[in-house]
Amino acid sequence: MKEINISLKVNGKQYDLSVRPNMTLLEVIRDELKLTGTKESCGMGECGACTVIMNGRTVDSCLVLAPQADGAEITTIEGIGEKGLHPVQKAFIDEWAIQCGYCTPGMVMSTVYLLDKNPKPTEDEIKEGLSGNLCRCTGYAKIIKAVQKASKMMQ
Repeated sequence: MKEINISLKVNGKQYDLSVRPNMTLLEVIRDELKLTGTKESCGMGECGACTVIMNGRTVDSCLVLAPQADGAEITTIEGIGEKGLHPVQKAFIDEWAIQCGYCTPGMVMSTVYLLDKNPKPTEDEIKEGLSGNLCRCTGYAKIIKAVQKASKMMQ
């Protein structure tokens, strides 16, 4: 299969890569760039573990083909806490909103996006903002508290 040249900016760093046409953005992030904070779980866009911010919007990186990301600006979990923990990460730790941790990068990325767009979300808006992310451990109560705490911390 012939490879395609793409160029993308990930966490502020420019990359020029040759990729297979059927390669996903998730594979590029994890396998080519070695940024393993973004997790692969369902591979079908159902769980949100692979959530990244691409061109200012959250996407399930398992559903984006690498050639579709050509020219894109992408932020992964590694890119949000450049100078220590991001307030969202700190709030998740403080509120014990992490159990196994597998969903956490996607939850954090969705929360960062939500709070960028809506700095003071209601509980219902938080639930809606995280609706594409599944957690099988926490029951969501602590995650919602963490989002509320992060909202206050970021104001």
